[in-house]
Amino acid sequence: MNTAVIVLVAIFFLGMGVCGLAAPATLIKPFGILLSSAEARTEVRAVYGGFGVATALLLACAAADIAGLRPGAVIAVGIALAGMAFGRLVGRVADRPARFYPSWFYFWVESVGAAALIAVS
Repeated sequence: MNTAVIVLVAIFFLGMGVCGLAAPATLIKPFGILLSSAEARTEVRAVYGGFGVATALLLACAAADIAGLRPGAVIAVGIALAGMAFGRLVGRVADRPARFYPSWFYFWVESVGAAALIAVS
């Protein structure tokens, strides 16, 4: 069960990362952000793409417990997801997004992912 949770979150990050690298405008479109410059697309590729793929690889190493990385990697990614969810809560209070998707939806994805990883760490 613990490994399955780690793998599931890794798949989420891998999907986000690959989409961020291959189609940055598509990934960010639900948030109403237009990527009108090469610099903007590069930023999304770096933050969503590169970071997502790297996090997926880290979690894959954690799932396999390579070099004893599992405990530290799992708790670090869990805390990072909790931080992302917290940022969405701040946005919810400050800006009050009108729709459930994407902001509130991803708040729950991040919250559940964080709780699951912290629980199995």
